[in-house]
Amino acid sequence: MEARLSSQIDIVGFRAEARNLLTRQVPPEQVNWHADHGEDGPCLAEVLGAQAHGNAVRAAAAIVPPSFLRLCELVVLHRDPERFALLYRLLWRLVHEPGLRGDPVDDDLVQAQHMAQAVRRDIYKMKTGLRFRALPPDASGRPRQMAWFEPAHHVVETVAPWYAKRTPDADWVVLTPERSAEWKAQQLCYCHGTPRAALPLAEAPEAAWLAAWHSVFPCDHSPAQ
Repeated sequence: MEARLSSQIDIVGFRAEARNLLTRQVPPEQVNWHADHGEDGPCLAEVLGAQAHGNAVRAAAAIVPPSFLRLCELVVLHRDPERFALLYRLLWRLVHEPGLRGDPVDDDLVQAQHMAQAVRRDIYKMKTGLRFRALPPDASGRPRQMAWFEPAHHVVETVAPWYAKRTPDADWVVLTPERSAEWKAQQLCYCHGTPRAALPLAEAPEAAWLAAWHSVFPCDHSPAQ
């Protein structure tokens, strides 16, 4: 059976699919999970907002402990392509093996916890490792800056809102190989990534860096949905 998710971090879709599969009593070994690589999937801010009100989340919360729901939020950001299969297997086992909750050495739980810890480390590294290049201010005098970073996992949508709150008075862009984020005119937008090789050399003129910025986020872009 195929279970398809709309993006690499589609936790709302995962929970809805998992709830449906559980209702139909489909065991984990019969499910193939696929996460699309398109850019039209929900960003993490939308994901977390939807979680608070979604029926799938409320249903899941009635079955599993809150700690597992929090674990899911981190594990879905991991790069391992088998993460959704692991989470559904754990969910299935939590429902059918109540004793699993108290087993600190269960292989599946330990693996998920290690993945969550790796994501936490990656979030920390991105928060502390961004090195912005100052660029000329825009026509209104608003400061502009850009950075390139290569996260190990899918954490851009986690770090970008944090950084927007931290530096709300400057426009900025963070480019990564798979996903990019821009804060401009109090709007946070996401777009495709760009490889480091596509960026100018460090000594290139500022116009070249601005051109690289606008190659990902055109000047007249609209906020990502």
